[in-house]
Amino acid sequence: MASERLDKILVSQGVATRSGAKELIRSGFVSADGYIVRRPEEKFDPESTEIAVRGMPIGYRKNLYIMMNKPKGVLSASRDSRSSTVIDLLPQELKRSGLFPAGRLDRDTEGFILITDDGELAHKMLSPKNHVYKLYEAQCDRELSEEDVRRFAEGISCGEETFMPAGMELTGSNTALVEICEGRFHQVKKMFHACGAEVTALRRLRIGGVNLDESLAPGECRELTADELREILSKNRRISL
Repeated sequence: MASERLDKILVSQGVATRSGAKELIRSGFVSADGYIVRRPEEKFDPESTEIAVRGMPIGYRKNLYIMMNKPKGVLSASRDSRSSTVIDLLPQELKRSGLFPAGRLDRDTEGFILITDDGELAHKMLSPKNHVYKLYEAQCDRELSEEDVRRFAEGISCGEETFMPAGMELTGSNTALVEICEGRFHQVKKMFHACGAEVTALRRLRIGGVNLDESLAPGECRELTADELREILSKNRRISL
């Protein structure tokens, strides 16, 4: 990795603001491989240099990958002047500049949302051509049937939109698991609407090969493990067409 300014490294890791980072460095609170550094502009390779603040290594990570159990009523956005966003819910130790939700869940939809600052991974995860499937649990206002399963499997048109074939597995009289790889605006709701059903509750359970950690209460989050990061782009499906 190319060398970067020391103050920029501290900012990228959420240690301090740019001005705060400069103050920490000039005050002698920052070291690189055990040596105090007092010039903010001095450059280091953050992946091969142990950088510490007040004697505590910062544990450099180029990118963050955070699983959140998004609650209802919260926006899938980086910032909003009027409403709470998923970024607002992050604990202070996971907050840093550049984080964004990879894909969106409607305000009233809950479940697994990935928060990251890795634009390349987000693009791969969201692009329909990569066939990274997302699994949802839907509750509807009417009884569902095998005819609905068949229509989802064939692909559904709603107004001027046509959605790719999707998997559906009935789990109750009016509940089902739905698996899609597009993730377009209100897609699951629109597909059910085209079948004469309205979604009354929706929750995302899985992205790629990674399931939502059921120990996470609504609004809670944690970093993905190394194994989960490898599986997030998995093309394996749970529901076969």
